[in-house]
Amino acid sequence: QVQLVESGGGLVQPGGSLRLSCAPSGSISSIYSMGWYRQAPGKERELVARISISGTTNYADSVKGRFTINRDNAKNTVYLQMNSLKPEDTAVYYCNVAATFRAYWGQGTQVTVSS
Repeated sequence: QVQLVESGGGLVQPGGSLRLSCAPSGSISSIYSMGWYRQAPGKERELVARISISGTTNYADSVKGRFTINRDNAKNTVYLQMNSLKPEDTAVYYCNVAATFRAYWGQGTQVTVSS
């Protein structure tokens, strides 16, 4: 069973930066997009950023200009660079890999933005 391994979460002050990374523990074929979602307490899970196999990206309006998603195709690894973090970015961040026959989810990594 392939799992997504996430890293990079933690506690940061407002205005700070974090970089999340996510890689599968094994091979996944027919990937067409990789991305990050987040879920804050009492709220629904929402898309943060996504990147397609061709490199097309899309972002939630709330993170545009602050977050950048990119991927290493050779390693099937996706990264989320988060700058100018705000307290409202506090959430559990989940990695997602969408492949032709199924979607994969990471276990989640906590990001807390607080002074």
